[in-house]
Amino acid sequence: MAKRRKVANPLALAVLAELTAEPMHPYEMGRRLKEHGKDRDIKYTRSSLYMVVEQLRKAGFVAERETVRDTQRPERTVYALTEDGRHELHDWMRQLVAEPQHEYPHFGVALSLLSVLPPVEAAELLGRRLETLDGQVEEVHGLLRTAKEQDVPWIFLIEEEYRLGRLETEQRFVTHLIESLKEPDHIRAWQEFFGSRT
Repeated sequence: MAKRRKVANPLALAVLAELTAEPMHPYEMGRRLKEHGKDRDIKYTRSSLYMVVEQLRKAGFVAERETVRDTQRPERTVYALTEDGRHELHDWMRQLVAEPQHEYPHFGVALSLLSVLPPVEAAELLGRRLETLDGQVEEVHGLLRTAKEQDVPWIFLIEEEYRLGRLETEQRFVTHLIESLKEPDHIRAWQEFFGSRT
């Protein structure tokens, strides 16, 4: 069973990880998250980032290090990782890496209710999804090619490799599902079942 966290937002985990490099202010954290491509896996806005930093401060995982005053910019508070924060980061990472968690993806919800759509329409919609998946797979392949040409160490690409694996698995699944939805036996069974309810 997942451990209850004082701050459970995945953005908090990313902030703690960024602060292992050095103390910084939230604006810099956001810039680095985007620069490192973390915004592809963690949804956040500037205001949510500031809110999470404040939650981490209240939990004792980060502490104010200094306030930087610059005549051209508003004053900025620099935060540093505390010992409790470092412990929380490592504990949370160990849990996420070792223990699979049940997630509730939107596509899973759609699949669980797919039978409400006529098979022909469902197949057509899944065809559109497959086109999008094809584009996403090509995008990730391109990103990985570029990163390898730039000698980016593999450890910094693992989330993209994982994303590629998920996308390619979904491509195969959706292709098979489209074929299954077009089978005459399925169409006939759907019409018999749902036709009697209209």
